[in-house]
Amino acid sequence: MSELHVVATIPVKPEAVDDLRAALHDLVAATREEQGCLSYDLYESAAAPGTFVTVERWTGQDALDGHMQTPHIAAALAAAEGKLSGEIAIHPLLPA
Repeated sequence: MSELHVVATIPVKPEAVDDLRAALHDLVAATREEQGCLSYDLYESAAAPGTFVTVERWTGQDALDGHMQTPHIAAALAAAEGKLSGEIAIHPLLPA
């Protein structure tokens, strides 16, 4: 099984940044406990304030697929409802 690197961007409406930040911190804590998660870090873009970025490492695609079905992903998506300024973009990365 080959390691999978993923970057996700989450653009948030300015008035919802603080609320969603808290929900994303909860997501990070729960995700780091998942089997198959090698690392999961949350950042806010300095170039685009209000855009959160996750930088993730997984043991493989199966681990990422399982992550997307967890209750904490469902809770984060529910918390984000109506608070996003665009689409969440998930970028699995390939070696260059």
